[in-house]
Amino acid sequence: MKEMRQSRLPLYLRVARQIEGQIRKGALRVGDKIPSIRGLKRQQGVSVSTVLQAYFWLENQGWIEPRPQSGFYVRVPFAQLVPEPDFQSSRSVPTEIGVGDLLKEVMYSIGDHTLVPLGAASACPSLYPNRKLNRIIHEITRENPAHSSRCDFTMGLTPLRRQIARLSIGHGCAFSPNEVVITCGAMEALNLGLRAVARAGDVIAIESPTYFAILQIIESLGMKAIEIPTHPRSGMDLNALESAIRKHRVRACFSVTNCHNPLGFILDERDKKDLVGLITKHNVPLIEDDIYGDIAFNGIRPKTAKAFDTEGLVLLCSSFSKVLAPGFRIGWIQPGRFLDTVTRLKFISSISSPSLPQLAIAEFIQSGGYDRYLRGLRRSLANQVQLYSQGIVQYFPEGTKISRPAGGYVLWVELPETIDALKLY
Repeated sequence: MKEMRQSRLPLYLRVARQIEGQIRKGALRVGDKIPSIRGLKRQQGVSVSTVLQAYFWLENQGWIEPRPQSGFYVRVPFAQLVPEPDFQSSRSVPTEIGVGDLLKEVMYSIGDHTLVPLGAASACPSLYPNRKLNRIIHEITRENPAHSSRCDFTMGLTPLRRQIARLSIGHGCAFSPNEVVITCGAMEALNLGLRAVARAGDVIAIESPTYFAILQIIESLGMKAIEIPTHPRSGMDLNALESAIRKHRVRACFSVTNCHNPLGFILDERDKKDLVGLITKHNVPLIEDDIYGDIAFNGIRPKTAKAFDTEGLVLLCSSFSKVLAPGFRIGWIQPGRFLDTVTRLKFISSISSPSLPQLAIAEFIQSGGYDRYLRGLRRSLANQVQLYSQGIVQYFPEGTKISRPAGGYVLWVELPETIDALKLY
C-alpha cells in the first residue's frame, strides 16, 4: 500500500523522500555532504531539473543547506530547532462574528507606510513586474485611447477570461472562458460566491485558523461561522466537518486548499478528493480560495479541489492582486452551477471590473511573461521564508512554534502561552 502511495508522488518528491529517509535513519548525518546535482542525476537516472526540485524541497523542509562553492550538506533538522503549531480543537457550535473594530486597526496599520507591514499577505513592491505591466498599459492606451472611457461586459473581457481558462488546465480542472466571471479582487469573488449560496443567519464552515477577511465577509452578511480544526499539514478535519454539517445544517464551506493562509500547507490530492466527496454527499457548496496556488515553492502547480468536482458545487475563486499586481484589483470566480446567480450579483455589486488592468494582465500572460515572472517570485519567497524562519528560531522566545509553508506569503507563528498576542500587537 505504501509503495502505491509512493508511486503517485511526483518524481522529484520520490527522490527527495529517499534522501530524507537516509537522514532520518542516520545513514546521512548532520554535516555530511550529499551527492552533487550531477552525481545524483547519474545515480537516479533523472534530469537535472528533477534533482534541483528535490534539493529545493529538502532545503525548504529544513533537511539540507547549500554552502557556497561547496554543495549541499545535511543540517540540524528544523523540527529539532522549533516545533510546528499544534493541531487544536475548535468551537463546535455556530458563532456570530465580531471582528470589525480590530480589523479596522489592523488595516490602518497595514496602510501606514512608516511601518513594515508584517500583517499583510503581500510581497515587497520590487518583486512585482511593475514596469512591464505599465509598459503594456501604455501600449494599449496609445493604440486605442477609448479603452479608458468604456464600461465592458459584466462577466469581464474575453481576452482575460480566455487566458484564465488556459491556465485552468494546470489547475487540473479545464473550463471555458464562458464559465469565468472577472471580479474586483478575490474579496469580491469570495463575497459573490457566499452570497450566491447562503443567506443571513446561515451557518458557514470555516477552517481554524483562517484568513481574517473570510470572517469579515461572513460577519457583513449576517451569517454565523462554525470552526473546523485544521492541521498545519493535512488540512481540515473531515470528521469534524461532517459532524458539523449533520448537527448544524451547514450551508457552505470555505477552504484554502493550496498554500493555505495562514498555515501554508498544500492539501494532498487525495484529501482534496475526499473533501469534495464529502461536500457533494451532503450537497454543501465549497468556496475554494486558490489565490496563492501559482506560487507553490516547488514550482509545480498543485491541482485545486475544483479538479475533483463533478457536480458544480465548488466555486473556485482566485486573483492576480496578490501574485502579480495588487493595485489592479483583478480577481475571478468559476462558480460552477451558480454561474447565473453570481453574474447577476456581480452586476448589482459593481456592474463590471476595470478594463485596462484586464487587458494588461491578459497580454502579460499570453506573451509568456507570467510564467517567467512566477519562477523568480517563487524562488524569492522561498528564500525569504527560510530567512524569516531562521531569524525566528534565533530571536523569538523558547516555546515558539512556526509553520512549514509550501508556498504563498504567510508564515504562521505561535507564541508561548504566557504571551498575549493581542497585547503584543
